[in-house]
Amino acid sequence: MTPELNLTRRNIIVAGGSAATAVALAACSSTPDAGTTDPSRSGTDSGSPTTATQIAKLSDVPVGGGIAVTLDGQAILLAQPTSGTVVAFSAICPHQGCKVKPAATEFDCPCHQSRFDFATGNVLGGPAPRGLDTVTVTVDGNAVMSG
Repeated sequence: MTPELNLTRRNIIVAGGSAATAVALAACSSTPDAGTTDPSRSGTDSGSPTTATQIAKLSDVPVGGGIAVTLDGQAILLAQPTSGTVVAFSAICPHQGCKVKPAATEFDCPCHQSRFDFATGNVLGGPAPRGLDTVTVTVDGNAVMSG
């Protein structure tokens, strides 16, 4: 069984964990597409401020495996399907709300044996009616960041 890391925003800030978001792994970005210019942004970010929080070290997430972490009191699952690529999902099973946990090669729900793919969160078997909800994460060097 993989241990659960209890990382809250407060614990991360106290520990000095703060970094800029670099690579959006969920194809989500708040900046214009490369090669385009938006004159309204000239030198400053006029969009909503985003606060990224380190939720794990990249080295803590095994390639081909996953771990459970807590972010702001919410259980989430992180997986690294290929080296340097991290995906995240809610750890709440869509069947009856049980807490899903990492297993050897997938995420498993201990309540009714629903099984979920590490890389996609899709249902592999069991009574769950759909896959796990996606959580947006980014990688900045060796830091896995929220948002």
